[in-house]
Amino acid sequence: MIVILAGIMSLFFAMNIGASGAAASLGVAYGSGAIPKKRNALLICAVAIFLGAFVGGSEVVKTIGEDIIPSALLDAKIVLIILSSAALSLFLANVMGIPLSTSEITVGSVVGVGVAFKSLFISNILWIVFFWLLVPFIAFLIAVLAGNYIKKVEKQSKWLQNPANEKYLSLFVIIVGCFEAFSAGMNNVANSIGPLVGAGLISMNVGTIIGGLFIALGAFLLGGRVLQTNGKKIVRFSKLEGGLISGTGATLVTIASIFGLPVPLTQVTSSAIIGIGVAKNGYGILKKKMVTRILKVWIVSPILSLVLSYSLVQLFIKFDYYMVLIILSVCIATLGIINMLKTIREDNNTIYEDGGGI
Repeated sequence: MIVILAGIMSLFFAMNIGASGAAASLGVAYGSGAIPKKRNALLICAVAIFLGAFVGGSEVVKTIGEDIIPSALLDAKIVLIILSSAALSLFLANVMGIPLSTSEITVGSVVGVGVAFKSLFISNILWIVFFWLLVPFIAFLIAVLAGNYIKKVEKQSKWLQNPANEKYLSLFVIIVGCFEAFSAGMNNVANSIGPLVGAGLISMNVGTIIGGLFIALGAFLLGGRVLQTNGKKIVRFSKLEGGLISGTGATLVTIASIFGLPVPLTQVTSSAIIGIGVAKNGYGILKKKMVTRILKVWIVSPILSLVLSYSLVQLFIKFDYYMVLIILSVCIATLGIINMLKTIREDNNTIYEDGGGI
């Protein structure tokens, strides 16, 4: 029964991955009008995601299933806890409108189990975290440098200014969008089926096929809103700039996937977008709240799922209710302190604005 529940949770999580993040891969192509119909964009995206998962998803699956905690710890109950924690984190994030990274919350969930059993491959975890910081930074640098070049080219190139060549730019952003969706499939399939493969509940080949299929289904059936939102946001960029954003993220995530590194495509793409913004408007954009919000998300994503999986292990495996009570108390106290600081800050602002106290 638990094995069946773990399988269902894996498929549910896979569909949410496709709906919440992977579907955005064709945002540039759809938002710019290169693919005018939403359903066509979602279908192309789904096919590319499945191919990425099937062709190149195995290395990241090994990392999630074997290289963070010993695979001997993984059984049906632990797999169910890992996937439930990750899925619940993603669900809470969607409710609150916070764009969490599925790679980060999955790794966080696995680490939470390792912390509960005091068994972690620390060096591998530090290596993954290092690349979580490095890859977005590289994406930012590439976007800044290439963005400055694109700005000059678009002003000087008569070929780009010729409306007859618009179809070639459209083809370019479609190809790059497919590449981004392919890379999303390569890296994200491990999030849904990695724990199952690590526990020996499903084979690698079957896992990548089924996981890739359900991520693709999630993107096609449930990704319309994400595609619409992402497309509207991305149209402020030219097709060349949009292609640069997608291409940078896709290339870096594909390279990371080949080496078995789970990296956050959302953060990589966000970093490239910020880099383009810097190239167009200067470094003043780094002071905006959007950048601060992205940085907070990078920190919150793995910690939220880590705490959830750790708590579920204490509750359902070790039956340590006192530890769960302590965790809940710390969370409530933290939220209370944050709310109190916010209130104090608002009161201080009111005093300054009104010129007096109560």
